[in-house]
Amino acid sequence: MEFDFRRLPLVFVPAGLLAGLVLAITVGAPVLLANQPRPPAQQPIAFPHNIHVQAVGLECGFCHRTAAVAATAGYPDVEQCMFCHEVAGRGNPEADKVRSAWTTQQAVNWERVHRLPDHVHFVHTAHIQAGIQCSTCHGNVGAMTQVVQVRPLNMSDCVTCHRQSNAPTECATCHY
Repeated sequence: MEFDFRRLPLVFVPAGLLAGLVLAITVGAPVLLANQPRPPAQQPIAFPHNIHVQAVGLECGFCHRTAAVAATAGYPDVEQCMFCHEVAGRGNPEADKVRSAWTTQQAVNWERVHRLPDHVHFVHTAHIQAGIQCSTCHGNVGAMTQVVQVRPLNMSDCVTCHRQSNAPTECATCHY
């Protein structure tokens, strides 16, 4: 019995289409989804950065104290908010929420706005020590009433910035 080579396309064309579909889903979908803007995070307390930065004159590091010394920038403890809001903002429902959290000794469960995949190890300290301004990745947060993510913060975005800054681009720099 002879092999009929005319039947090969009947096997390989559907197999190739299936492989292409699987590749498109596993590679293309995450890339497309990563570039979609996220809706603003619903915070437990409305925190207008523009008032705290522009009107009061606070800098990022005043509230995000661990950014210069740790991997994460962190969120301020309620105690830190109370330095000002023990008196300031009386009658403001959002400031009243801060005072209530202090009185009941409850942490404020802020929602993260800027999120990277779990397999990425981003260290704020290294970037701050390299002279990178917070606004490079986070945008002009000081002018925002509600913070939103302004950059995709995906691998392409980070690698492009690293190349422009002559920073390391080896995989182990961010993935370990």
